[in-house]
Amino acid sequence: MKDYRAVGKLGEGTFSEVVKLQNLRDGNYYACKRMRQHFESLEQVNSLREVQALRRLNPHPNILTLHEVVFDRNSGCLALICELMDMNVYELIRGRRHPLPEKRIVRYMYQLCRALDHMHRNGIFHRDVKPENILIKQDVLKLGDFGSCRSIYSKQPYTEYISTRWYRAPECLLTDGFYTYKMDVWSAGCVFYEIASLRPLFPGTNELDQISKIHDVIGTPAQETLTKFQQSRAMNFDFPFKKGSGIPLPTASLSPQCLSLLHAMVAYDPDTRIAAHQALQHPYFQEQRAAERQALAGHRRAAFPEHAGAPEPPSHGWPMAKEGRKQKAALKQEDAQPRRAGPGYVTELPPLQLPAATKLSSHSSPALPSAFAWGASGTVPRLRPLQRRGPDKQRDARRDAKPHLKPWRLPAIDRKGGGC
Repeated sequence: MKDYRAVGKLGEGTFSEVVKLQNLRDGNYYACKRMRQHFESLEQVNSLREVQALRRLNPHPNILTLHEVVFDRNSGCLALICELMDMNVYELIRGRRHPLPEKRIVRYMYQLCRALDHMHRNGIFHRDVKPENILIKQDVLKLGDFGSCRSIYSKQPYTEYISTRWYRAPECLLTDGFYTYKMDVWSAGCVFYEIASLRPLFPGTNELDQISKIHDVIGTPAQETLTKFQQSRAMNFDFPFKKGSGIPLPTASLSPQCLSLLHAMVAYDPDTRIAAHQALQHPYFQEQRAAERQALAGHRRAAFPEHAGAPEPPSHGWPMAKEGRKQKAALKQEDAQPRRAGPGYVTELPPLQLPAATKLSSHSSPALPSAFAWGASGTVPRLRPLQRRGPDKQRDARRDAKPHLKPWRLPAIDRKGGGC
């Protein structure tokens, strides 16, 4: 830490404190998360989930950037040097008398869903999404504090009392640790409402009051949903029937698409709750997606000016074979189903070979699969070696193939790789 100068304290928690630092070499400011825990070895540092998660998820525009990991073997101190943000969402809305403009809310929620989607696709779920852990800098939103994160493929049950109570999903309240990455979406939905209304959606004072407030708004869940929860808890539920008052309108100016997405994010049953990648395709984010495509097209034109005037390939109106139409309908139905995000295999990160006082590079490691724990079966699936077909085999396969369609018909589309 000799290259940094402490400027002031930004905050503190149970397991760490956050300090503002200035780099003496370049003069830039950073946020330093100093762990209270004493670390005995580099292996213990390497096994820390937050370090693994940040290294795996960086770089991403909506994930807090990790610059350095500094570990001092002599003192056992560990510090995470991250980018410095302006404020968190709680500080943004605290004390406001008027809600934020909806365009700003749309922008923030789109970035939050992008962060969740990137995280879930990489096999990690956060488990503590709340306003204090969502950071803002010049209208850019980034998700931080991965101290409670977990691998999607690790074996259940998980820790029961995870997440802050107001943002805890029903499956976290009513089961003995049997929940999934969908709990992050519920928490994001609660944050969504709080940004729009400047007040929490379910401010329970304890566990029982929390579930009661959820039932007051959403209503008592269907018996089928409760049965799924009862299968993973050694107690029976006997909730009085409540119709539910419905989510109170934060403001009359919110669009119907906003309320539609909000209801989809706080669906009681996690199996019917919208996933992050589905939320990104919601009509509420139509303008955000269009602006993103336009920015990407401009970047391509700047990078490849010789193709700037190239027209887009026209969409044809040729007739399609009957088999092709059937496959196209099947693909649409398959795309509508929620997909399991992230790679389908699990391994451990290799131990770090570092000297006594070391700075770990925070560059992304795309070759490393998601890690934290073993899969539900306790074993790691084996990967099949790639089989490369030579040019002769490919020509033989094309020669032996018998055409079954008329020449003016398109052949049926063969989907490979399970639709991923």
